[in-house]
Amino acid sequence: MKRSVALRQLSREHHTALSLALHIAKATGPEARNALLATVPVVFRDELEPHFQAEERSLLPPLAQQGETALVERTLAEHAQLRALAAAIGAGEASALAPFGTLLQAHVRFEERELFAVAEVRLYAGSATDNATD
Repeated sequence: MKRSVALRQLSREHHTALSLALHIAKATGPEARNALLATVPVVFRDELEPHFQAEERSLLPPLAQQGETALVERTLAEHAQLRALAAAIGAGEASALAPFGTLLQAHVRFEERELFAVAEVRLYAGSATDNATD
């Protein structure tokens, strides 16, 4: 999918989130779940949280100014839920893995299909895109 230059990096970063959600979905045994209890907090801290902060700093305020409050509120609510689930996983709660993975995948799909689509029209219409598909 073509993205404006302003959204391209955020869109690329979604690959990490989807990959993590897939690993969580495929983790069936105790060894795999234990590995994820160690991995998820690190990936969240190093990759997902900075991504959330970038969206919250540079994307959501202009969208709110354009009147897209429902999209902004949903994004912020899902970020808060994902942060809470990541904290539970960091505290060793294996039962939080599946809900985290499910929400993470749904959140990325929402951002790609709805949030970014609206941002393209409302914020970046006419901004440079190239022929690359992301």
